[in-house]
Amino acid sequence: MATKSLKVPMVTVILVHGAWADGSSWNEVIARLQAEGIPVVSVQNPLSSLADDVAAVRRAMELVDGPIVLVGHSWGGTVITQSGASERVRALVYIAAFAPDRNESTNSLQAPYPAPEYASLLRADSAGHLHFPADALPHYFAQDLPAANAMVLAATQGPIRASAFDDEVTEAAWHDIPSWYLVTDHDRMISPRLQRDMAQRIQARIREVPASHVPFASRPRETTAIILEAVAEVRGLPSSMATRQTIAVETQLSSTGETS
Repeated sequence: MATKSLKVPMVTVILVHGAWADGSSWNEVIARLQAEGIPVVSVQNPLSSLADDVAAVRRAMELVDGPIVLVGHSWGGTVITQSGASERVRALVYIAAFAPDRNESTNSLQAPYPAPEYASLLRADSAGHLHFPADALPHYFAQDLPAANAMVLAATQGPIRASAFDDEVTEAAWHDIPSWYLVTDHDRMISPRLQRDMAQRIQARIREVPASHVPFASRPRETTAIILEAVAEVRGLPSSMATRQTIAVETQLSSTGETS
């Protein structure tokens, strides 16, 4: 008698960028996920407040079917912590990201640690949005990228309203949803110590990579690999499958000359 095969659920990955970035900053990771046949959406955050960014993520969630893996970078970690409180979100992946608890803001989470050196360089416009000087962004944000690539990030940066960093989280999805955390060991924006402390507090599965604050650009293979781990678990597949997927995708991209 023939046995019925179990249907493996399709999982959509929703990518949430942080401050001084935009949705296109995930391009290297998007290509790798798409090569594996995984639906992916990169949200364009308005960066005007936590509520506005959470609303943007939830609108993106409305337009996809099935379970979701939310991935947040930097400030985007605060956003997925709040917006991930949904029965459709099955995993959270923090990429060098903030992971606040209820009643914490991004600023209050950072407060017990030394102030980042870059903070004094930021310039506010008339609407209170903070801009990163283009000549300083490569050094602090993306020191492991070729200069030309880092300057593209500087030119396409998304300024964030300063008050957003004081917006408190009212729901912390990581209490109820499995989490992963990619620590960037050479980060000059969020200290690796703070990253490790947050990752341990949320009981995330932790991976580390010798990268700047933008591993999705400088280390896309490792960034994609941790996302694939989360996707594999949501689909009920062994984690070793994610490793095989990463190797297969890199081989495919290498044959087309698209690897970085």
